[in-house]
Amino acid sequence: QVATNTETSKNVGNAILYETVLTIMDIKSESGLRVNFINSTAQTNVQNRKEIGFVLLLKLTFNCYVMSIVKLLDWFSVSCPRRAMELSFALVNGNNVRGMMKELLYFLDSCEPEFKADCASGIFLAAEKYAPSKRWHIDTIMRVLTTAGSYVRDDAVPNLIQLITNSVEMHAYTVQRLYKAILGDYSQQPLVQVASWCIGEYGDLLVSGQCEEEEPIQVTEDEVLDILESILISNMSASVTRGYALTAIMKLSTRFTCTVNRIKKVVSIYGSSIDVELQQRAVEYNALFKKYDHMRPALLERMPVMEKVTTNGPAEIVQTNGETETAVLETKPPPSGLQPANQANDLLDLLGGSDITPVIPTAPTSKPASAGGELLDLLGDLNLTGSPVSAPAPQIAQPPFLLDGLTSQPLFNDIAAGIPSITAYNKNGLKIDFTFERSNTNPSVTVITIQASNSTELDMTDFVFQAAVPKTFQLQLLSPSSSVIPAFNSGTITQVIKVLNPQKQQLRMRIKLTYNHKGSAMQDLAEVNNFPPQSWQ
Repeated sequence: QVATNTETSKNVGNAILYETVLTIMDIKSESGLRVNFINSTAQTNVQNRKEIGFVLLLKLTFNCYVMSIVKLLDWFSVSCPRRAMELSFALVNGNNVRGMMKELLYFLDSCEPEFKADCASGIFLAAEKYAPSKRWHIDTIMRVLTTAGSYVRDDAVPNLIQLITNSVEMHAYTVQRLYKAILGDYSQQPLVQVASWCIGEYGDLLVSGQCEEEEPIQVTEDEVLDILESILISNMSASVTRGYALTAIMKLSTRFTCTVNRIKKVVSIYGSSIDVELQQRAVEYNALFKKYDHMRPALLERMPVMEKVTTNGPAEIVQTNGETETAVLETKPPPSGLQPANQANDLLDLLGGSDITPVIPTAPTSKPASAGGELLDLLGDLNLTGSPVSAPAPQIAQPPFLLDGLTSQPLFNDIAAGIPSITAYNKNGLKIDFTFERSNTNPSVTVITIQASNSTELDMTDFVFQAAVPKTFQLQLLSPSSSVIPAFNSGTITQVIKVLNPQKQQLRMRIKLTYNHKGSAMQDLAEVNNFPPQSWQ
């Protein structure tokens, strides 16, 4: 009645008629109603009404073709299902993504092994592009990992980890779903790797029962460790999967309170593992417990939000995920590339000269001059002025001195015991102390641990520490342990700085401090020149 009696001489009537078209297509009505409406709109001489009827006809035709193509997925041949699968992915859009993914997941569950890799990759891409919600996106990828197993691409694991990390509100739900998914079944290595990573990161949410998306489960700390230890000793676990599990156990030492001694025993056992990679991790984790326990909470804190890593060109499909080591995105990638000369020179003026370098660049590539002042973000709005130069500042090749997630050789030597600490800053109740350690793998590396304390009566919030060093050095700032400095010296913030000094020159540093205190935004600059000789000679 609405379609027949609507006056279409004005735009309002056409709008109502258009919505009627969409309603007829979306509801489960009789096919005769659709045919009658097409006929009534096509027979009239009103141009707008004909166009609306054509829209309805196109949508009806599209839906008919989609259903026919989906049915061909189960055809008893080789070429027909493959072509139907490829065409199905091409027809996915934001309106039909739920239904199409449901059919494609059924196909993934029952198809021949030769189709699983391509089908899994297509589902990943379609879900990323058209996902109606983060929960649906996570559930879909977990379903693929459960179904396709080791047929998925190697980058599926870090991509899912990146998605989970960025979905803060879904952490409790995701870790609970993954925990239940791997109970008693470790055959799907990509799923086990993601589950191990999430349990290590969000194990405290799992045992606290904070899940609001579904009914929380009751899990104890010992039960969580039982699962991770079972992964370590399982014959189905690949070497990289065991590495995920051991790292997860180590991270739980800062999230669990009643099982720290058990975690120490597990880590010490694998210090004599025949797997060299596993043994190396265990030895370094033991060193954290014994020599650097004060740094352990900061080093094992929860991962920050990760940036999406993209690749140029199609990724290679690898069908042995469990046997090929997958790179977990543990840190936010630093900016890379050759910076424009005028930006670099502005930053080099930070210490009053042109011999200063900021944070270490990695994987340099050419970058256009219009990229904007990314380097200037290091020290914010300092109104830096420097004369432009004609060529970009030369890059210093990055040696492998960074600890790379604590997977290098034994961390520090005993020289650190004789290096005195210094007070780098002490003003307005804020005190910054530097303690020093020397790397055992590279004598040119100095590891500086800053400790920020607050002697005032109110907390200092949103604390940010930034630094720059001369160009003959290379510097990397790790994430701080917190952004709030408690009042009355009741707690400290720790942050690790790693400095490479290949020429053994005297170290100097410019630091910038920003924080909020008593309702006001505070900012200050300072230069540190009193580094002890043992820290750089």
